[in-house]
Amino acid sequence: MQKIKGQSGVSTVLAFLLIPISGLAIDIYIPSFPQMVEGLHTTAANVRLTMTVFLVSYGISQLFVGSLVDSFGRYRLGMGALALFALTNLSITQLTSIEWLLTLRVIQGFLISIIMVAKRSYFIDVYEGERQRHYTSLLSIVWSAAPILAPFLGGYLEHFFGWRSNFYFLGCYALVLLVLEGIFSGETLREPRPFHLSAILNSYRQLLTARDFSYGILVLGLSYSMIIVFNMSAPFIIENHFHYTALQTGNSALVSGLALLAGGLFSKWLIGKPLLRKLRDGLLLQLGVAVIMYVTAPYFQDLISMMVFVALLHFLMGYMYNSYFTYCLTRFPAMAGLSGGVTSGGSYIVTSFASYGLISTVNIYDVRGLSINYIVFSLLIGILLLLLYPVVATRLSSF
Repeated sequence: MQKIKGQSGVSTVLAFLLIPISGLAIDIYIPSFPQMVEGLHTTAANVRLTMTVFLVSYGISQLFVGSLVDSFGRYRLGMGALALFALTNLSITQLTSIEWLLTLRVIQGFLISIIMVAKRSYFIDVYEGERQRHYTSLLSIVWSAAPILAPFLGGYLEHFFGWRSNFYFLGCYALVLLVLEGIFSGETLREPRPFHLSAILNSYRQLLTARDFSYGILVLGLSYSMIIVFNMSAPFIIENHFHYTALQTGNSALVSGLALLAGGLFSKWLIGKPLLRKLRDGLLLQLGVAVIMYVTAPYFQDLISMMVFVALLHFLMGYMYNSYFTYCLTRFPAMAGLSGGVTSGGSYIVTSFASYGLISTVNIYDVRGLSINYIVFSLLIGILLLLLYPVVATRLSSF
């Protein structure tokens, strides 16, 4: 088989450097939320909405972007989206209106969806067998680096340079990767799928009628909702309730992200263990920790106690998320772009509505309010896993 340019070792490294870009776009400006409220003369709800509209756009776009990259290739679409993403970030640095910020965040959600679907498909295109399984499992671990680095970095950018510096950083990061991609990467799609509407609709039907796949999207979306609700709430709990600065918000996000990464690594270490047992054990521990957090909240109203619980819960969330994400991503290898887009896009749509719905219903301004978030989502995930158990068990036993 002829080796193509996009299969070089450097291009694999670049693919992993691009994977965290979605998390960076979501999380880097979290410590700046209170300052953006003041700087843009708007409300906390509107600033939170900039994250929600990005997630909705990102999620919906991935539902159809997958079919585009499967038909027209990964490289040119990805390069164009990366260039426009850099441009929109530099445009945001000049804004004084929340309305324009919301508009550009919607556009960025679409652009990031192209980049992410194209780069996830790269690993299915280039690798096979055990190496493919290894790299797809590694994807969510690398992706989880963004929640570690982004708010931590954003806290320092906010402290020294103000909230606009977050978007300067995103623009420069995208430009550097754009240049490197142009030098070292190339097209990896070997056999484009015909872009016929009937065939595409049939592919969607095949994905979404597989209950282990479609219910799995709900599990992933509800799991990540826990992280998003924490991200939306943490700046106001830490800076308004505990009276710390954006630096402490960034440091707390670092703890959260490290826990998420550790959970993903632990899941990868146990990749050969039975999937359903891992999900069951992880959920029971997660629900137990969340209930203890709720019960003890009146007695431990301080930042350190809160972050101990958050770290434990995000470790378990990373463990469970990585386990099922790997399962969904490799479920339909012949439709790598489409299945990857639907997996990630569908889960982000669930995340955006579930997280914004809960945070709009429950006033999360203290530790007890945050613990309710974890309990609600753990119970919902538990119901889904009960429904999934016989379907996944039957499929896994057939291999």
